Amino acid sequence: MGLRSSTEARILDAAEDLFFSQGIFSTPIDAITARAGVSPATLYRGYASKDALLAAVLERRQNAWIESWDEAIARASTDEQRLLAIFEALDAFREQPRGSRWCAFLGASAEYASAPPEVAAAIRADTDAMRYRLTRLAEPVSAQDAPALAEQLLLIVSGDLAMRLRAPDHTTGTARAIAASLIPQRA
Repeated sequence: MGLRSSTEARILDAAEDLFFSQGIFSTPIDAITARAGVSPATLYRGYASKDALLAAVLERRQNAWIESWDEAIARASTDEQRLLAIFEALDAFREQPRGSRWCAFLGASAEYASAPPEVAAAIRADTDAMRYRLTRLAEPVSAQDAPALAEQLLLIVSGDLAMRLRAPDHTTGTARAIAASLIPQRA
């Protein structure tokens, strides 16, 4: 038997809050169950392990991130703006109640020398989605070099996210400017 959606949301909310404020390895399951107001048996009815719970948190977070990014793309009016919309989305996502000071996927990657399969798959899914989407968005502005431009932007985005640890008030302005300088100028 699965979990009720309200119970599942409480567990995922608690796990996300604790994993990305206290650390994944530093967060015991009993802290998650206490925060969510559920028993360990209830948690394990929905998630076979702490790693499975983390993978579910990351999947939910990726879905929320993609939604924010899609909204930023929809507000853009040119191909260049759509490509650079990722930076507006990063700042907007950070302001959401579930936003955090930096990237949950980078945090999860940093905590595991060798991530378990379900966690590795969630991290890979996020990276692959960003790479794919950036490549598709780069095609109208740099058709032949779209994959290379997407890789450059992915690196800039990752660095921008990491800077949020060093400078809590960091915004994406500098990263966006660097990214914009990489876009070929149209004649």
